[in-house]
Amino acid sequence: MPPTVKANDHIIEPTDVAAEIEATLKKRIMILDGGMGTMIQSYYLEEEDFRGEEFKNHSHNLKGNNDFLSLTQPQIIEEIHKGYLEAGSDIVETNTFSGTSIAQSDYGAENLVYRLNKSSAELAKKAARKLQKPQVYHDLITVLCNPCVKRYVAGAMGPTNRTLSISPSVENPGYRNVTFDQLVEAYAEQARGLLDGGSDILMVETIFDTANAKAALFAIEQLFEKEYKPVPIFVSGTIVDKSGRTLSGQTTDAFVTSVSHSNPLSIGLNCALGANEMRPFIEAVGLCTTAYVLCYPNAGLPNTFGGYDETPEMTAEQLKNFVKDGLVNLVGGCCGTTPAHIKAIAEAVKPYKPRTDTRRPVLLTQ
Repeated sequence: MPPTVKANDHIIEPTDVAAEIEATLKKRIMILDGGMGTMIQSYYLEEEDFRGEEFKNHSHNLKGNNDFLSLTQPQIIEEIHKGYLEAGSDIVETNTFSGTSIAQSDYGAENLVYRLNKSSAELAKKAARKLQKPQVYHDLITVLCNPCVKRYVAGAMGPTNRTLSISPSVENPGYRNVTFDQLVEAYAEQARGLLDGGSDILMVETIFDTANAKAALFAIEQLFEKEYKPVPIFVSGTIVDKSGRTLSGQTTDAFVTSVSHSNPLSIGLNCALGANEMRPFIEAVGLCTTAYVLCYPNAGLPNTFGGYDETPEMTAEQLKNFVKDGLVNLVGGCCGTTPAHIKAIAEAVKPYKPRTDTRRPVLLTQ
């Protein structure tokens, strides 16, 4: 809960987070953070770094389990969050892209999922509070003229490494290695940890299979009905190539229609493509939703070695054009982007107004 502010002995109560975010989205472009994995790779961590002291005798190899670093190298994760916040991010995502029991089972870490998510959210919240630096003023005019820039934490809920829509066996197309109920249970556990750790937003992201996303959204809906006060939901799909379809075969507008029942505050696309390749699909999102549109692309397409070649200036210029043309409300970066990219993006989009509702009118026939 943000601190109350006193002005001439009158208490100004903190506002609802959803209302705060929406009020900001109506005024200006909000900035998301950039790639977490990209930054973790820059530390060149080895197996012993992932294990730390507590898990030095863990039964499975842990190198590559980036989420686990929230437990074993929290200072690195907080430092990454701090870098993005200093670069201008309004919203930072938790280090929980693979934070479900389904994904963590590959590392023998299923029993640590709740703790992992709660700790990750607490780290992001700690960094956000440090960079927010709220102040108490004793003059109402001073309060109005010196507003504190609020920073928010989005609890990241990735797609898991299993899919409901596609069989993992070429020989048996009807086979599935996960059920809807298993996904709901796994996502509910993750969401509890994220919410208990202080996440302001839940972001179901990098969706390649909308059936998986529906399980996540159903789990969130149940939690809001029975256990938790609702927080804003962000939903972000990923288009895998220029066909404009997700990995499971949905078109962009079909994807948006399939998840809009969850009433997300914001919906959009991330990952897989650079901004140039993503543009027609972001346009498609905006034409079939009244939600605020988000876009956080990769730093271009990967090169031969799996790296990304777009400079901060290149990515910022492309997203500036998105903003100039009224396509988006929130922008940031995914794979290959760094705090330098986010700083360049934030500066490039600052002069422009956010997207307004630009859906096509529905033509009624007699």
